[in-house]
Amino acid sequence: MKILSVNDPSFKKYGRVINNVDFSGLVEAMKKTPVPEGVVYEPGVAELEALPVMQELSHIVYGEMPIQIGYCNGHNTKLNAVEYHRDSEINVAATDAILMLGMLQDVEADHTYDTSKIEAFLVPAGTAVEVYSTTLHYAPCSVEGKGFQVAIVLPKGTNYPLQVKHPRATGNTTDNEDCLITAVNKWLIGHAEGGLDEGSFLGLKGKNLDITED
Repeated sequence: MKILSVNDPSFKKYGRVINNVDFSGLVEAMKKTPVPEGVVYEPGVAELEALPVMQELSHIVYGEMPIQIGYCNGHNTKLNAVEYHRDSEINVAATDAILMLGMLQDVEADHTYDTSKIEAFLVPAGTAVEVYSTTLHYAPCSVEGKGFQVAIVLPKGTNYPLQVKHPRATGNTTDNEDCLITAVNKWLIGHAEGGLDEGSFLGLKGKNLDITED
């Protein structure tokens, strides 16, 4: 799979590199977080949220909105699903990592999405990127089989359990976006081969992309 740089002009429709915030303390703290063989996601981690960058990001990037800092770590090479939020997400790479990205505008009216539209981008260690709310994304991928450690910054409450019941789709298409929500501020479109929880909407069409394959 072709892998571009986040400094490539083609990344601009998905997000931007953040250069006006000091992420060095966060990157160092991330090096102490676990790297499992699979993938682990923690939406909020007290040790990371106690760092000075927490307030700096809230003020400078999120316009004084309350935020949370967690992480997504592990080993992964496949797409498996795409998700989106109503707000931007910041990814801070403590190690090299690859993001597979698409555009929300390419999701069909029945909420299916063709995985052939996905593009992959390398985020070098120490780099932070803002991933826009209109960008489809999911778990990062490993570089050369090594584990990845990526801090995840989102508006406070995102990806925590839902408080009310939402409808579930009975097939692989739906005209109701509410069938896609799986957590607070998280809409998900999964692949049939993605190993997702029962009841997840499986609207991804095409291959379950793997960064190790052409």
